[in-house]
Amino acid sequence: MQDPNTLGAVEAAALMASGALTSEQLVLACLERIHARDPDVLAWACIDPALALGEARTRDRERSEGHVRGPLHGLPVGVKDIIDTATLPTEYGTPIYRGHRPAADAACVVAAREQGAVVLGKTVSTELANRHPAITRNPRNLAHTPGGSSSGSAAAVADCMVPLAFATQTGGSLVRRAAYCGIAGYKPTYNSINGAGIKLLAPSLDTVGVHARDVPDAALFGAALIGFDMPDFDRPIAPPRIAVYRTPQWSLAEPSMMAAFDAMPARLRAAGAVVSELELPAAMDALIDASNVVNDYETRRSLAFERVHHLDRLSPTLGDKLSQAVRWTRTRYLDALRTADECRRMLEDGLRGCDVLVTPSAEGEAPRGLENIGRTAFHQMWTLLHVPSVAIPAFTGQAGLPMGVQVIAARGEDVRALEAAHWIQQVLRA
Repeated sequence: MQDPNTLGAVEAAALMASGALTSEQLVLACLERIHARDPDVLAWACIDPALALGEARTRDRERSEGHVRGPLHGLPVGVKDIIDTATLPTEYGTPIYRGHRPAADAACVVAAREQGAVVLGKTVSTELANRHPAITRNPRNLAHTPGGSSSGSAAAVADCMVPLAFATQTGGSLVRRAAYCGIAGYKPTYNSINGAGIKLLAPSLDTVGVHARDVPDAALFGAALIGFDMPDFDRPIAPPRIAVYRTPQWSLAEPSMMAAFDAMPARLRAAGAVVSELELPAAMDALIDASNVVNDYETRRSLAFERVHHLDRLSPTLGDKLSQAVRWTRTRYLDALRTADECRRMLEDGLRGCDVLVTPSAEGEAPRGLENIGRTAFHQMWTLLHVPSVAIPAFTGQAGLPMGVQVIAARGEDVRALEAAHWIQQVLRA
């Protein structure tokens, strides 16, 4: 058997079910990987090895007694450090909350534990899940950013420190991190995973999702948390009807992304997919501005305590954002929400002739250095539209780093997005 920490979630779960692997062995292998690699990658904000191993032994004992909690039984997960945990500190990526110990787990952590997951530790978040860079490095190349704000979750999964991790997305954190680190990212339909107990920024945008090393693993985590039936990825999946959409932000894509994306439709058609080019109404161009307004307006109010009482302890990046957000009036904010509603209806019309859309996950490869965490351009609109999005690694850029695409379906059609993403990834890997 390969090193347990390199196993995907689906494979590890099957081995534990067969008795060939224990949760304790899996957690111990993950902890050894963290010990060896995290001094360089810096993906973890807090680890308590004794606590994690104790949870793993409890899961093993439960299994031996015939009690399996759910599909995550014995699987270790990372928890982004804006998500409350009662058993570990939750510092929200800022010294304002250093040593903070919540009284209760967030609802999504309760749900994961209820399904048998073992909380391995807290993964690094950028400051209050905003754009000020964190310390985490991209494990594919330590000189490059993993992006933000779910930087630790993506890096830990990509470096085989943990098979699954929670992430969140307000603009593009979850999808862009997956693209930069070469893993799968699943942003469910808005509000599918409960956000209670999370340090929210913009409640109209914030979406809880997951990072995993491939689509079936992400689907396993999502199905356990949300309650849909796990797709059967072992059966042949019919080639989907795919609409390629370059989005109004296409000019921001790097040349290597443009070339790879332009060559993609022929590969998908050759594998049997019906592929079309999608044009959406010009009114969709207003989505990015609308998203910025909603994000700024709601974040200023969500972080009122930090803004009023601890402005001097915030980074200039976040402090300036909160100060400048005062320019958005209530009228402008309500206009932005109306724009989002109108664009959701336009997207529903655009999706009638296809199963999924495919767009870039990011502008290209992860930028060099830690200061530039990348643009939100290629995913911001999908967050505001509340649709499911599945990010998959698809290409390799000039620097040898991964580049990704995201597969988008209509609201509530998460299984369709996951199945299509798996099919597309299999084709692009071939």
